[in-house]
Order: sequence, then C-alpha cells, then structure tokens
Amino acid sequence: MASDPKDLIKRFYSPSVKEPEIITIPSMNYLMINGHGDPNNNPAYSAVVSALYTLSYTLKFELKKAGTPEYKVFPLEGLWWSENMDSFLTGDKSAWDWTMMMAQPEWISDIQVNAAKEKAVVKVDRAVLDEVRFEPFEEGLVIQMMHIGPYSAEGPNIARMHAFAKEKGYALFGKHHEIYIGNPQKAAPEKLKTILRQPIRR
Repeated sequence: MASDPKDLIKRFYSPSVKEPEIITIPSMNYLMINGHGDPNNNPAYSAVVSALYTLSYTLKFELKKAGTPEYKVFPLEGLWWSENMDSFLTGDKSAWDWTMMMAQPEWISDIQVNAAKEKAVVKVDRAVLDEVRFEPFEEGLVIQMMHIGPYSAEGPNIARMHAFAKEKGYALFGKHHEIYIGNPQKAAPEKLKTILRQPIRR
C-alpha cells in the first residue's frame, strides 16, 4: 500500500524543538539537482530552487487531473558539504557544494516526471530542467531536531546534536542536511523553521 505523504511528513519531518532525536529515514524518491557556491547571492541557486518547486507542483496538478488524490507537497531540502570543511566554520559560503531536493510520493514514475518537465519548460529554463534528476535516496539512521530562527543561529543546535550523538555512542558521517519548513522567502528570519539532520553510525 502506498504511503500517504501527510503521514510521512508527520513521521519524519516533525522533530522536537527542545531535544535532538534519533530516527531511521527510509528510502524515498527525490527530484535532485547539484550546485556550488553561496546560496545568498547565486542566481544558479535561485534557478534550481524555482525549478524544484515548479516541477513538484506541476506533478501534483497533472496527477490531480488524471484522478490521483490530492497530496501535500514535500518541503525543500538541502545537502551541504565542501572539500574544505573549514569553510563552514569561517563562513566562506563561496566554497560550499550543495544538492537541493524535494521528495516525491512513491507512486510517481520517471515517465510522469519527464512529462512534468515538458509542461514546466514554459516557466523554467530547459538547461536547468535537464539537470534535475529523479532518484531514490536512503539516509538511514540520523539525528535531527527543529531549529527556529535565522540560519546564522543554527550553530548551537548543531553543536547540541553532535554532543547528543557522541553521548549515545554514535559517530557523525555524511553530509549536513537541512529541511526548510514553510516558505523561507516569506517568513521573518526569527520565525524560520529548519530541520537540522545529520547521518550517524556506530
């Protein structure tokens, strides 16, 4: 039986604001696109985010026309890393690499994604759409918590997560993962909601 996106969002996208939690994230299918550089002044980053939202909503509306029950669109997510991890400490965002992505309901197929790309080309540059890939991503065991406030103030909560994982006997690995709840372009910085997520292992 197919999983309802609302149930998945409730289970995996609603961590506590007060304490980190350890949870296993299953394999899910994503629209994904890679990029590089400071997201704050990078036209390519804005184009990528726009493409992901446009494709996700195009899929939703086209499937609704075909008789698929309406579903909640998943939030925007980002994986962040750098060849020089010191750039995260120094704030040199120009050195950052990223993968922006949005999960999709498990019943969506490659054929439907390709059809949505053809519809979306009137709003999104073809070159950007061609870079969007549709593939499974399984994160597995992670530690996560909800951060409320500006992105620049995430540090203390990230430190809490890392300390909590170490206390429980886990090691950190993989890429820093952020999930943006709501629309960051409309919310005031102090009201931004961001899920901070980090893969862990024994």
